[in-house]
Amino acid sequence: MNGHAQRRQAAERRGRRAESLAALWLRAKGYRILARDFRTGQGEVDLIARRGTVVAAIEVKARANLDGAIESVLPRQRRRIGRAALAFLGRLPDAARLNLRFDVVVIVPFRFPHHIMGAWHG
Repeated sequence: MNGHAQRRQAAERRGRRAESLAALWLRAKGYRILARDFRTGQGEVDLIARRGTVVAAIEVKARANLDGAIESVLPRQRRRIGRAALAFLGRLPDAARLNLRFDVVVIVPFRFPHHIMGAWHG
């Protein structure tokens, strides 16, 4: 395996660990995880969680620090997340009474996860 493939695999492992940690953190905050790595032809969402009537489409970012975490979710990525989240929401029987929100959870070494609710509007 070449160096590029090894770095990519390591990044994927870090991303999966960050998503698992974010899911645990959200559960502790009272959210129910509805989906992980939800993918459609239009986009993908790392986590989809629900608490009450709020369904949160959550992008998880593993970073060395909090600086630039929200800005790292580029407009194109936000659109893809939005399309996938709407597709998921459409599958829920009570979708009409739910509120969709876009969040970011930042995982920084040796710190509690940082949950940014309403990081952007779809």
